[in-house]
Amino acid sequence: MKPLIKLEDVYYKYSDQQEDEWVLNGVDLEVKSGEFVAIVGHNGSGKSTLAKLLNGLLIPTEGKVKIGGKATTNQEELWQIRQEVGMVFQNPDNQLVANIVEEDVAFGPENLGLPPEEIKVRVQESLELVNMEEFTRHAPHKLSGGQKQRVAIAGIIAMLPDCLVFDEPTAMLDPVGRKEVIETVEYLNREEGLTIIYITHFMNEVVNADRILVFEEGEIVLSGTPAKVFSRVEEIKELSLDVPQITELAYYLKDEGLDISSDIFTVNRLVEEICSLG
Repeated sequence: MKPLIKLEDVYYKYSDQQEDEWVLNGVDLEVKSGEFVAIVGHNGSGKSTLAKLLNGLLIPTEGKVKIGGKATTNQEELWQIRQEVGMVFQNPDNQLVANIVEEDVAFGPENLGLPPEEIKVRVQESLELVNMEEFTRHAPHKLSGGQKQRVAIAGIIAMLPDCLVFDEPTAMLDPVGRKEVIETVEYLNREEGLTIIYITHFMNEVVNADRILVFEEGEIVLSGTPAKVFSRVEEIKELSLDVPQITELAYYLKDEGLDISSDIFTVNRLVEEICSLG
């Protein structure tokens, strides 16, 4: 099976950068359909640039980005690529364009030229998927941050993409809003089979990802399951990143001699491990 997303020796630099300065530096990556891949890294590591390369908002300086076998450098296929890869950004207010929720969600399908009957069905189904069907006739500006972001996600889902790319979608939300968005993302991946690329600096948001990629200076320096990546606590800290607090606590308890697992991400799991020691 061909990967849904494939990056081949991708380099990228912005126009104002020096010749030997690269935001992305020889990135190779494959993402299978239905995967949940998390990308973490400190500011300036290249992760947001990568997100924009995935649906052709940026074109690689060198190398190739392919979505479903189609290269983003091919202008004739770029429109189709952007339908296959939907983007959700940090600020939900910047993604809402209408005065009524259902009109906002309908905006994308309308631009695809779909018939009204199909648009109506897509709007209803998309709002149900993000648990916002009760707010169909509400004004987006009166919603909470988490609710706004879920409406933005519904607007992307209504265009039936194969993949959703989230570029720090909870960065401007409070803890309640972050929880709402994360639960929605995990549901769309687990129950609807959508491929997820999730960029964040909140490590506890990606404990259920299939893979975590750690970026540093435009390169992937760590890759693996959450258990594999978060078990390397000292390496993560050297990269100016954090691990989930519970995982860090478990790491230090293990380091002090307790015979417990290293892949602990929840309080309940840690309590169970400690109690099992007798």
